[in-house]
Amino acid sequence: MPFARSHDASIYWKLEGERGKPPLLLLHSIGCDMDLWDAALPALRRRFLLLRIDTRGHGASDAPHGDYDLAMLARDVAAAMTHAGIDAAAIAGVSLGGMIAMQLALDSPERVTALALVCTSATMDRAAWQMRVDAVRTDGIAAIADLAMSRFVSPAFAKARPEIVEMVREGLLTMSPDGYAGCAAAIRDMVIAGRLGDLTCPTLVVTGDRDTSTPLLGHGDYLVAGIADARHVRLDAAHLAPLDAPELLANALIGFLQ
Repeated sequence: MPFARSHDASIYWKLEGERGKPPLLLLHSIGCDMDLWDAALPALRRRFLLLRIDTRGHGASDAPHGDYDLAMLARDVAAAMTHAGIDAAAIAGVSLGGMIAMQLALDSPERVTALALVCTSATMDRAAWQMRVDAVRTDGIAAIADLAMSRFVSPAFAKARPEIVEMVREGLLTMSPDGYAGCAAAIRDMVIAGRLGDLTCPTLVVTGDRDTSTPLLGHGDYLVAGIADARHVRLDAAHLAPLDAPELLANALIGFLQ
């Protein structure tokens, strides 16, 4: 298993596809891991060299104790890219993954050729995320599992695909509380809203019509207005669009990047 060392953590990454194809980095939401993208991979793999990363605190990556921040998580991504031999790539990030992608594009613009910001935001409710940090550190992941799952998928998807919902829930419940709390602190403390005008690479904002966590109103529209020449696509999807609408999302990414 390939790991990149990034300061105090080992970051797990996986590279798939042919080296001659344009690189596309896929980042996942808090509470998930790189497998979030599985259903979209067949369509994307035909056209891109795919790099997936387990964010610090998630999957096979280390989960150090303490608060994380977006700059730290962006450095982890850069370390994994370097270890995989990729100097620059387009990045598609879901939720927390989109926040990390924006941070990396701000901190190291030479490493990001394009952004696809999927069901994400530049501004979240600080108090709400502090409550999540406190709850997880006091009572474990189970304390926020119902809340997180209600934001991840729509009731219709949960009814139609209960086996997938159960798999996502099990992954959430078995992840490190330190990892979840650390990344929740990074969301709580993010300060990218005032820097959106500094993002200069081509950007696609993807919103889900059934996303109750980062909907178009107040989140997606803020990104579209703040990032110069940003394009916008609406999908019939809830927050975890790669689960809910993998083909629609893959087609949107392909249309934007190629």
